[in-house]
Amino acid sequence: MSKLKIAIAAAAFGLASMVSGAIAADKGTIGISMPTKSSARWIADGDNMVKTLKAEGYGTDLQYAEDDIPNQLAQIEGMITKKVKVLVIAAIDGSTLTAALQKAHDAGIKVIAYDRLIRNSPNVDYYATFDNFQVGVLQAQTLEKALGLKDGKGPFNIELFAGSPDDNNAGFFFNGAMSVLNPYITSGKLVVRSKQTAFDKVATLRWDAATAQARMDAILSAYYGKDKVNAVLSPYDGISMGILSSLKAVGYGTKDQSLPFVSGQDCEIPSVKSILKGEQYSSIYKDTRELAKVTSSMVNALLSGSTPEINDTKTYDNGVKVVPSYLLKPVAIDATNAKSILVGGGYYTEAQIK
Repeated sequence: MSKLKIAIAAAAFGLASMVSGAIAADKGTIGISMPTKSSARWIADGDNMVKTLKAEGYGTDLQYAEDDIPNQLAQIEGMITKKVKVLVIAAIDGSTLTAALQKAHDAGIKVIAYDRLIRNSPNVDYYATFDNFQVGVLQAQTLEKALGLKDGKGPFNIELFAGSPDDNNAGFFFNGAMSVLNPYITSGKLVVRSKQTAFDKVATLRWDAATAQARMDAILSAYYGKDKVNAVLSPYDGISMGILSSLKAVGYGTKDQSLPFVSGQDCEIPSVKSILKGEQYSSIYKDTRELAKVTSSMVNALLSGSTPEINDTKTYDNGVKVVPSYLLKPVAIDATNAKSILVGGGYYTEAQIK
């Protein structure tokens, strides 16, 4: 009798599992296209998206393109062929997906641009990101504070770096930063000795640390003999690491010559450690867990026939349409608040940033 009860219970459990699995399967698969695993930030984004969507009962197809545009196109087209319900895309190059997104539209697949705006397509349904102009403002404000510019101190030498020219966000970051720095450059309180101030002159293709390091090497060699650089606007932690490597190679970061104030973004672990050691000055915290929640909420709304929550309908014109967006708030991090925010908020453990 007990064996019979066990068998019945096992059968019932198996049936329940099958029903649960069928329900999850019925919700469909969400395609997630991420640009690269070379940045810890994008690995965290992918992991958070999978975790959040699976908790909602969706299957996921997460793929990384390793900064190869044809590879990302092929991956997205494969997801379309597999009939995913929604595409969540962090584009490598925001202007190369027009044909693929037309195929998605024709197949009835909705598209959410994830953190990077997809340009030149009417088939971008929503955009989930942070307030990218404000990211740049915060980056510049950390340098403004460190240098004491508001108190009238100066002049100081500064050099400028921007992100990848094929990433729509890079322009927002740079413009936000320059809205703070330009008045000081105009007044002479900040001096760009290289005179490289235009976005196309300071952009860093693919956000590459080695490219940034090589450019910083060239700037230091050509413009900073006896003069010293006091601050560097860096848009991303990987670029910051390249800049700091260049500076250390010529004697900065020693008893005789302190490092300049260098900004950053994404609070990647090497940069957080650097900030706590007194090397990199600041970074911008963007909680990818919250971005994943917002994106998952958009997915749920789209597939249930309701309207996703948005808070911006004016900013993000992709060249064809203004894409309805949800913008999260970035937070400036330096040595004074890194532990309280990053560890206190559960983003990292104490051990991770030692």
